[in-house]
Amino acid sequence: MMTKQSVKVVLGLASVVLLTACQPESQPINSPYEDGASLQNNLYTAFTQRSPRYLDPARSYSSDETPYTYNIYEPLYGYHYLKRPYELIARSAQAVSPPTFLDENGQVLPDTADPELVNESVYEIEIKPNILFQPHPAFAKKADGSDVYYPLAPGALKDKYAITDFKQTGTRELTAHDYVYALRRLASPRVASPIYSTLAQHVVGFAEYGEQLKASQAQATEKSDWLDLRERGFAGVEAVDDHTLKVRVKGSYPQFKYWLAMTFTAPIPWEADRFYSQPGMADNNLSLNTWPVGTGPYMMVESLQNRRHVLARNPNFRGEPYPCEGEPGDKERGLLADCGKLTPFVDRIVFNIEKESIPLQGKFMQGYYDLPQASRGDIGVSMLVAASDSAQKAELYEERGIQLPTTVEASIFYLGFNMLDPVVGQGDTPEQAQKNRKLRQALSIVFNWEEYIAIFEQGQAQAAYGPVPPGILGYQEAPEGVNRSIYDVVDGKPVRKSLEHAKALLAEAGYPNGRDADTGEPLVLYFDSAAGAGGSNPALDWMRRQFGLLGVQLDIRATDYNRFQEKMSRGVAQMFMWGWIADYPDAENFLFLLYGQQVKAGEGAKGGENAANYRNTEYDELFVKMRDLPDGPEKAAIIDQMVKIVQRDAPWMFGYYPKSGGAYQQWVGNAKPTQMVRNTLQYVRIDPELRAKKIKQWNGPVWWPLIALAVGVLLLILPAWRTLKRQQRQTAITDADSGESS
Repeated sequence: MMTKQSVKVVLGLASVVLLTACQPESQPINSPYEDGASLQNNLYTAFTQRSPRYLDPARSYSSDETPYTYNIYEPLYGYHYLKRPYELIARSAQAVSPPTFLDENGQVLPDTADPELVNESVYEIEIKPNILFQPHPAFAKKADGSDVYYPLAPGALKDKYAITDFKQTGTRELTAHDYVYALRRLASPRVASPIYSTLAQHVVGFAEYGEQLKASQAQATEKSDWLDLRERGFAGVEAVDDHTLKVRVKGSYPQFKYWLAMTFTAPIPWEADRFYSQPGMADNNLSLNTWPVGTGPYMMVESLQNRRHVLARNPNFRGEPYPCEGEPGDKERGLLADCGKLTPFVDRIVFNIEKESIPLQGKFMQGYYDLPQASRGDIGVSMLVAASDSAQKAELYEERGIQLPTTVEASIFYLGFNMLDPVVGQGDTPEQAQKNRKLRQALSIVFNWEEYIAIFEQGQAQAAYGPVPPGILGYQEAPEGVNRSIYDVVDGKPVRKSLEHAKALLAEAGYPNGRDADTGEPLVLYFDSAAGAGGSNPALDWMRRQFGLLGVQLDIRATDYNRFQEKMSRGVAQMFMWGWIADYPDAENFLFLLYGQQVKAGEGAKGGENAANYRNTEYDELFVKMRDLPDGPEKAAIIDQMVKIVQRDAPWMFGYYPKSGGAYQQWVGNAKPTQMVRNTLQYVRIDPELRAKKIKQWNGPVWWPLIALAVGVLLLILPAWRTLKRQQRQTAITDADSGESS
């Protein structure tokens, strides 16, 4: 039986339900943000693992760190946001400066000099004046010119866990000395930069400088909190004046300019290095790894580890004009509408952690993320695949105006042959080499990469005809770039050679119908996979069927990744799948994967990236010549020769160039997916009013269940209420009767 108190509770709940249903809301009740956030000029995105580990540019080498580092720091160079092939442009530099070539006597050589005569390439780079660092406490000064926060008194860091806890800030102009300091810092044993060993091979005196720093560190009786590198220099890197940087590079190395577009070489102010070296800073998570100091369009203003990071517009940033040129089709896609307007367009970039993919996808579809992840290019591709598999999802994406542009990236996946192997390799005699080459060509013909892409990459890749991908000087479209050993060209289009042709090559290789011509034994080949134990999955089964078309048996040797790596390093895997993603947009970055001096195993090997262990004297000679040439027709012609050599020799089945794709809401403008351009958030535009409108439309409250609940509660209450009233009346009558009787 319902008591009087129970009725009051039920009535109260019903009132709350009804009042809630009638409340006008300023934003949907499921919004994860504060009221009015959708109307602010902010970009909302996510990260899924942990907070970025290294935002110190000397150490940062992970793709999930690049949305921060490339928007906070400014290297000398960058890449044009829209043009393809990728074009190197100036960022903090006045221009992309060509080097001056010197011979062994220090005499200037003409720009067209034979690279073999070049002893040094000297880069003198002018830096734009009036570039200011972001506001930061490392630059804060007292009235007398002394530092506010150096040295800090004991206990001064109490309750200071963010840069915003320091009330006073300052700034100063960027100079060439900041780039000198940053490059010297790469050699410091305290920093342990992953790129030092590479640059030490090319910059004059860099390796020796690193050894000196290492020796002085080992000999020091007391470890200083700060290693002041201003007075510890070397001849290869110097500031000619405040706005001129000079770098001396060994020999002719045109690819050096691309290193100047990476944040490894971004400027570091010595004041920031000193500021963060003070006792207690590391304990409070205050360092360049968590609170960078740059001159770029954005600065870190909030950093909650493994929760949330916020970049805000750098008030000292000068603004850079949005590009007015692009590749064909960019104008039609609206990518040139902001021509000449100063960037950045967005005021704040908010990164929230999303540990699971389903909530991330759900919030994106609700409109609460403008793009799911700024550092990943596979989300858009995944959504395209999902749309092709589900008409319902395709309809939803179209209804919500989701933008899913894709681009072929500067990367390649290939199936490699181990050229040390007696069956598929280069062979011990010219006759055996020719037979093995025909075997590789026959296998490459029947391995239908177009079908593989359609099935296992859901069509989101482009079949490769050679090692150089689109967007890189030296890549050629069909029909010019077609691999004529594997394809015929019909009406200007590539058509894979016939199975009969492949069988004829197999017979010429000594294996008619897949059997050894001398012994009659079936030809068994071995594919090493890092797919784990068992060796059975749809892709591997498909590969077996492809080889089976020739009567060749494929044995899968599946193992864990560590074991696979060990077999590759010893050169005992017969065939394998491998991939490469470019560090910079130069054909050298792909062609070196087949350079003889880079073999991973075999005689003279140094564990290089030539996993196929391929050697070809003609190719190697052309590689050395090509590597030292500037971009231009001569270099392109040599690349073409090199590609034709490996197309004929077939050390790889050239596989495919994967696509990457962005996923953007309809209110995101200037969105163009790219792997090479890292400071993309600088160019993105948001329409907050459209976002707020769509979020409200997509997340409108569904009140009928609450109303139905309220009605149900009332229907439940009324009988109970009547019963309670009846009981009260009966009690009153009984009490009255008792009173009369007495």
